[in-house]
Amino acid sequence: MSMITFKSAAELEAMRQSGRIAAAVLGELEPLIRPGIRTRDLDLYAEKRTRELGAVPAFKGYRGYPASVCISVNEEIIHGIPSGRILQEGDIVSLDFGVLYEGFYSDSALTAPVGRISDEARALIAAAERSFGKGLEQMKEGNRLSDVSAAIQASVESEGFSVIRQFVGHGIGRALHEEPQVPNYGAPGRGPKIRTGMTLAIEPMIAAGGYEVEVLEDGWTAITRDRRLSAHYEHTVAMTENGPEILSARPPGAGTGTRPAKEGPHA
Repeated sequence: MSMITFKSAAELEAMRQSGRIAAAVLGELEPLIRPGIRTRDLDLYAEKRTRELGAVPAFKGYRGYPASVCISVNEEIIHGIPSGRILQEGDIVSLDFGVLYEGFYSDSALTAPVGRISDEARALIAAAERSFGKGLEQMKEGNRLSDVSAAIQASVESEGFSVIRQFVGHGIGRALHEEPQVPNYGAPGRGPKIRTGMTLAIEPMIAAGGYEVEVLEDGWTAITRDRRLSAHYEHTVAMTENGPEILSARPPGAGTGTRPAKEGPHA
């Protein structure tokens, strides 16, 4: 039977260092998102910077995944493979990125606009981030894990969007995916109790339309069946004696995907 691994203070400090690197790389990637850039170029930049910072991209080679960043555009939910695809004005793009540093993993994601985007797209991006915050509020000693899940679902659905059910968050630490699973939906008051030392990748994946999913022929890219837009927001979070701590937190103003559109290329 799989068990939840609770982290020591020393292990949490190592995970903080891993999370800082993931945050730094994502923070540098987001300003590069603009009309005309190829998704492959974002991936190459991320791998180069990660290695310069003394870490290893967590996803490359994981179960055969061929790149360092999962880059998913518009109706693509997760696991999009970087390619020669050129981002277009009005697209939204999700970057899901993980780092392995001194034996510990971190995992983080954001969805960002490509130039000017529709009101619906902007609302969807904001709803994904807000729902993460509502889930985080339930990270309290003695609460149950599904209290986090229920709060995410309630937040998303209150804004008229849907929660993807086929993919979930997860524990994280010495392995990229550990117990427990962290769904973004479900009734409260269930599952393991939240305790100090628990480390989770909490990652709302939401859709403008239905939550049904298809996986493309590449075996990786998951898309909404109705081809409506999808957004993804994720952080690695530790439960500490002082409450939840976001280990992959980006600088204020970075990674929200909700800042006002600017004239010309997105900067």
